[in-house]
Amino acid sequence: MAIVKNAVKQRLRDGKIAAGFGISRLRSAEIPQIAEACGFHWVFVDLEHTTMDLDEAGQVCAAALKTNATAIVRVPEGDITRATRILDAGAQGVVFPHVNTVEEAKAFVAACKYPPVGSRSMSYGGPQLEYEAVPPNEAMEGGNAETLLVMMIETPTAVENAAAIAAVDGVDCLLVGGSDLSATMGIPGQYQNADFVASIDKVIAAAQGAGVWPGLGGVYDEKLLPGFVEKGMKFLLGGSDMSFLMAGGKARGKFFKSLD
Repeated sequence: MAIVKNAVKQRLRDGKIAAGFGISRLRSAEIPQIAEACGFHWVFVDLEHTTMDLDEAGQVCAAALKTNATAIVRVPEGDITRATRILDAGAQGVVFPHVNTVEEAKAFVAACKYPPVGSRSMSYGGPQLEYEAVPPNEAMEGGNAETLLVMMIETPTAVENAAAIAAVDGVDCLLVGGSDLSATMGIPGQYQNADFVASIDKVIAAAQGAGVWPGLGGVYDEKLLPGFVEKGMKFLLGGSDMSFLMAGGKARGKFFKSLD
């Protein structure tokens, strides 16, 4: 009996990229299998910008444990209550949006990590333990090791504090929210702007300097993404279910229109 391993953490340790399949509209425990079949490495369960509730999200997370598509959940800003509850339900990682300070990062780590790293309350025999009564010390150690904690960098202030945030014990990843960062910089959607690129470079350097992984979301242009990956981005948001449905649906609609 062993604690379920976090496949995304292992990919990142191996130096590989990890691409996420975002959920914005779909509500099904089949999603992790679908994401894996499509070639994605993790499921981005978004509780910040959707109406999905914890019960639905928890079912997706539990189902993901039997796949190689790791379930990682973004909670609303500062919401440690949802964070700890979704971890108990089966999530193997949490994304905290709008992290600007070291103090915030420390509070989020403390809430999501068991002692001695943090102060997360014990929950026995859950899905990550395959419902077995694992000894407490093993459950805490394994839970800490297999939980991925992601801090989103979405403002110029966060960029300036990126090195200090990355250095917080327990932080695994700095994820640049490209949409919000560019917007707060006054250059919304300008992902080739020199100032935006310089901010990306600063976050990558901060993450690598602290031995954590840099990531990027909001930038989905296939002409731009390779350049950011070459710079060192590893943890990537790959798009959402709605964008995939719209792209596939429009392509098929165009085909039928050609037959009209």
